[in-house]
Amino acid sequence: MANQKRPKVKIARALGVPLTPKSVKYFEARPYPPGQHGRGRKQNSDYKVRLTEKQRLRAQYDLSEKQMARAFEAAKKVEGKTGEALVALLETRLDALVLRSGIARTIYQARQMVVHGHIEVNGAKVNKPSFQMKPGYVVTVKDKSKEKVPFQVAREGGNAGEGQTPKYLEVNLKALAFRLDRAPQRREVPVVCDEQLVVEYYSR
Repeated sequence: MANQKRPKVKIARALGVPLTPKSVKYFEARPYPPGQHGRGRKQNSDYKVRLTEKQRLRAQYDLSEKQMARAFEAAKKVEGKTGEALVALLETRLDALVLRSGIARTIYQARQMVVHGHIEVNGAKVNKPSFQMKPGYVVTVKDKSKEKVPFQVAREGGNAGEGQTPKYLEVNLKALAFRLDRAPQRREVPVVCDEQLVVEYYSR
């Protein structure tokens, strides 16, 4: 996960969810945890089930434990279901939406694009992946960055095969730009997670 040195394919197999396009084929070929006991039957406690679900959500957004806990505390203050609020908060991070738009191929690449100063929000450079997007905010790739290979690939739709563009985004890949039209609904967010188990983990 964040600053995680463990191979992403092994993380994906351990958590039961592919994290990168490359890991998909490995995951499909070996849909069980890594290691010599990966195919053995394991008895999971309630705690381990909740912990694993929390780790799955963390991994899909590449968050540190501190970032995840902070997001949960913010979600508790939102009216409505805490789990759905948590997913919505994570999904409207700048790096997550750069991924969903098709500008980046993975969450790791999206974070790198933001940190390296290639991304602008409402015309101003933003280099914080955790920047919280709000409806109406417009994201563009900096003019000087548009000719770099990853953005040329994105402009030609090279990342489009990684998933459908969510309905809460209006995307113009040719212009390397997108707008967050509205807050995402849980059923629209393409993450694999039972968020209620994550809430139970932090509420224990």
